[in-house]
Amino acid sequence: MNDSLTVRDNRTGQEYDVPIENGAVRGADLGKIKDGEGSPLAVYDPGFVNTASCKSAVTYIDGDQGILEYRGYPIEQLAEKSTFLEVAYLLVHGELPTKTQYETWVHDITYHTFVHENVKSFMEGFRYDAHPMGMLLASVGALSTFYPDARDINDDEIRQLQIVRMIAKMPTLGAWSFRHAQGKPFVYPDNELGYTANFLSMLFKMSEDRFAADERLVKALDVLFILHADHEQNCSTNAVRSIGSSQVDPYSAVAGGVAALYGPLHGGANEAVLRMLRRIGKKENVSDFIDGVKNGDERLMGFGHRVYKNYDPRAKIIKKACDDVFEVTGVNPLLEIAMELEKIALEDDYFVSRKLYPNVDFYSGLIYEAFQFPPEMFTVLFAIGRTPGWLAQWLELVQDKEQKIARPKQIYTGHRTLEFTPASERWA
Repeated sequence: MNDSLTVRDNRTGQEYDVPIENGAVRGADLGKIKDGEGSPLAVYDPGFVNTASCKSAVTYIDGDQGILEYRGYPIEQLAEKSTFLEVAYLLVHGELPTKTQYETWVHDITYHTFVHENVKSFMEGFRYDAHPMGMLLASVGALSTFYPDARDINDDEIRQLQIVRMIAKMPTLGAWSFRHAQGKPFVYPDNELGYTANFLSMLFKMSEDRFAADERLVKALDVLFILHADHEQNCSTNAVRSIGSSQVDPYSAVAGGVAALYGPLHGGANEAVLRMLRRIGKKENVSDFIDGVKNGDERLMGFGHRVYKNYDPRAKIIKKACDDVFEVTGVNPLLEIAMELEKIALEDDYFVSRKLYPNVDFYSGLIYEAFQFPPEMFTVLFAIGRTPGWLAQWLELVQDKEQKIARPKQIYTGHRTLEFTPASERWA
């Protein structure tokens, strides 16, 4: 069987044999197809809907089947049986750690959670009402000035050190942005606590000697971090790779990922779900709301996904985590509305035929709110969980011999060869 695509260019009458590799054709091969004037054919694909920019072994997604795997391991198994730091190791190194490797990994990350005191001064300089994501974005980028050796991206040991540093320091920066918004003093890391428990301590500790979080809450947040750890070539990952292709340091590249995640179309969907549930108000209003969606008067948030055309596997896991969290915090009154909304939508052919199933954002906001996080912190939590994925993708990029600096083509639609008239004549 010849894995190729035969293309006939009706402009010139010529035929071209374009190789197919891994279910894709190379843009450069299509560029060999030229019109009568020698202009190469380009692919116009806004939003990269059907354009592969890289080869990757990090994350596999089958949207039609609702499958998500990190390095080949199903997300369901990792969420149930693993920890966030073990998953982070898996994403970065490509395989599960031995006992010794895991202990070293956890130790190194634990003892790199502290940041330079100047970072504290930097964050204290923000306005009292600064958005936590803006603070996180700026402080991650600022880390590049504290570790100038990070620019040597071709040294494997230096690369690994920056990866450890960034995974370790993200919870500290995230927690401090939360405390700053509340006007509370920053809490330093506690090396006696695990990764997620330490994060909760830096968030909520007040005058007690040690903050003791309920283990069910620690596990639930750890699971949420795992679910957000990577998700293939999404907007923020694409940003990290695109910026990283200039061979900049990883802190600057990840800052670009944080900036992309800041946008409401990427990281803010769970906040929109909460607004929708509050607008519905009570369980009895769900049917009327569904009718409003069908009539185009309402917008259903937290359903459907650019990739998944089936039930988002992460949504199923989060739904289970709700039980443990609400057992500690008490049930969020919006949960009843959410479950009724999901029940009706999944039984309605209008939504099923359009493959609109709950996604990861549908339930995550309810859990974050149960933790007493304000909505503006939701995306910060997302960024902390996504950091190992960004770094794994960045590491793969810098080691990929085929990668070049990102420089997409454009389809020019403006004027050509206009005659310039000096200002003295135009304004006369």
